[in-house]
Amino acid sequence: MTASNALRNLLEPLCLSGIVTWAAVASGIFGRAETERKLLVAILLLAFLASFVGCMLCAGWRLLPRLPLIAIQLLIGLLICLLDRQGFAPVLLVIAMAQLATQLPVRSFSAVMLVLNAVLYLIFREAWQSEMALTLTIVYAGFQLFAATTALYAQRAERARDELALVNAHLLATHSLLEESARDGERLRLARELHDVAGHKLTALKLQLALLARDPAGAPPAVQTAAVLADELLGDIRGVVGQMRQNDGLDLRRAIEELAAPIPRPKVHLDMAEDTRVDDLAQAQVLLRVAQEGLTNAARHSAADNVWLRLTRDGNRVLLEIRDDGRGARNLRVGNGISGMCERLDGIGGGIEFDSSKGFRLNAWVPAT
Repeated sequence: MTASNALRNLLEPLCLSGIVTWAAVASGIFGRAETERKLLVAILLLAFLASFVGCMLCAGWRLLPRLPLIAIQLLIGLLICLLDRQGFAPVLLVIAMAQLATQLPVRSFSAVMLVLNAVLYLIFREAWQSEMALTLTIVYAGFQLFAATTALYAQRAERARDELALVNAHLLATHSLLEESARDGERLRLARELHDVAGHKLTALKLQLALLARDPAGAPPAVQTAAVLADELLGDIRGVVGQMRQNDGLDLRRAIEELAAPIPRPKVHLDMAEDTRVDDLAQAQVLLRVAQEGLTNAARHSAADNVWLRLTRDGNRVLLEIRDDGRGARNLRVGNGISGMCERLDGIGGGIEFDSSKGFRLNAWVPAT
């Protein structure tokens, strides 16, 4: 977990509201605590806050799962309810349950909620000696359910927003690639027309002017001038056709820029050489899909601050490198995304390599003529 990711998580609405709620509840609990229990209550309250903040910080860190930290918060919340037999100590359980809702399936969460509130009911009845134990349990269960539902729908809305942004980027990138393909086809057609039609007729005109120049009666000066102009014009057309031929192929720069633009984090750094045009539309589509999968995986799974995409040409190959500064993985799991990349590249004679020891890196290539 990097410093910027940690700060970003601490500024999330759930984290800020949780800290404010904890401060309000903690001040009341500590103020009412008996003198001999103040130290114990303070330790428990600070431990709850530490586990809550730690849970927010480790949102994308595999080495420190969130579930154990949430379990610690639930346990501490129940202990504080036993010590503070009045007030709003059960609100701490509401904070913990809001986090738990985003980590467990609905059935598992429902089971935990049922057990937790059964224990809370016993605390209200036996420790608090409350005549309204059932009512209090139902009220706080309702608070837990409301907070959990709000957190769950906020998480789903954020994921849906990110998914929509990525899908929109994919559509824009594909549209850009199709536009580039149409321009390349039109450029190739014009080059052929200039070479085959204009070039052929100018060559025929030069031959006719050459015959006039060899007329025994002598050719007028205008014929010599016309021959020179025809020769220059033919050279100019050949130069234009040659320049158009140099720009054959599809330029992936714009499509990849469209793909990377809407990704909020990690920050995408692009390095694309000028000579990386791809002759075949199928090759261009495969490289674009590999770039799409690599950037999407970095955004969803790496917890990285930066991702670098580099597109270069090496001899008879076009190389695509994507790497990030995220957490990496000791054992890389080959999922549908990676399998799809491998299949697409194999189908056009390309290849791909992966390295997940430090961050995540992929190197893909396709043949270039």
